[in-house]
Amino acid sequence: MPATLNELAARLADRMAADADALRIGVQQVAGARVLDCGVKAEGGLDAGLLLARVCLSDLADVSLAAGDVAGVPCPQVQVRTDHPVRACMASQYAGWQVKAGKYFAMGSGPMRARYGKEVLFDHIPGREQAPVAVGVLEGKLPDEAAVNYLCERLGLPASALTLLAARTASQAGTLQVVARSLEMALHKLHELKFDLAQVVSGMGAAPLPPVAKDDLAAIGRTNDAILYGGRVVVWVRAEDDLLAEVGPKVPSSASPDHGAPFRELFERSGGDFYKIDPMLFSPAQISLCNLKSGRVHVFGRVEPEVVRRSFYDV
Repeated sequence: MPATLNELAARLADRMAADADALRIGVQQVAGARVLDCGVKAEGGLDAGLLLARVCLSDLADVSLAAGDVAGVPCPQVQVRTDHPVRACMASQYAGWQVKAGKYFAMGSGPMRARYGKEVLFDHIPGREQAPVAVGVLEGKLPDEAAVNYLCERLGLPASALTLLAARTASQAGTLQVVARSLEMALHKLHELKFDLAQVVSGMGAAPLPPVAKDDLAAIGRTNDAILYGGRVVVWVRAEDDLLAEVGPKVPSSASPDHGAPFRELFERSGGDFYKIDPMLFSPAQISLCNLKSGRVHVFGRVEPEVVRRSFYDV
């Protein structure tokens, strides 16, 4: 029987725990659950970030770094490639679970979402599973006892079956794993536009890796800008060309009226209310839809290297 998403991620988490010293991560027990600190109190690093991103994707995608530049400044590119884009990105990587318990709050991603299965998204995509273990990624904070108890209750599993990984956005690993979401953001946008994700076959995305910011708010701005203005995605589909021509122009971030300003400026303009920013902004700068049915390629959007440069380097 094929391994579940959670079992695939758990195997990778086991490898990370065994290699904790080399990865510069911490391993601890919280209320009986295993917690891997990839960049909260532990330092973490690039390798920890690559593996953290792969855990988010249930190890169904390759995540790598490649040489690149932003407006002539050397800057690595975070690349993601998968032949299982809907399961890896939407059923696992998408940060669709708001984990709230007492004073604890963090956005949750990873395959524990597929074990929980209560998001409306799972009514439209494959992925719900009854796995014997659960693996989740929390952005920003290490979980406390209340968070572990909350998750175990909803997952229907003992704490001993739960593994949680965490990193601040303002860390090497945290920054990298967020920027590794270029493909996921494209698929989420397609889903929001009512495109049937069953037509998606494979996908690849790349976006520039920002310098680690001094605080999480600045890091959130840079990581968003990396994808909104520097992200490029290729999606292989089997669909009608007329449909791709209709939906395609609505996918890239340039389709939003909020497009053009660095995310930090948009956040300040909204009075610090994230939800006042147009949700249709959150997608990569450019997308190519390669139609396996007809052989045609539909390209939409454009990168904005000067906006990325301002975000990354104009401190």
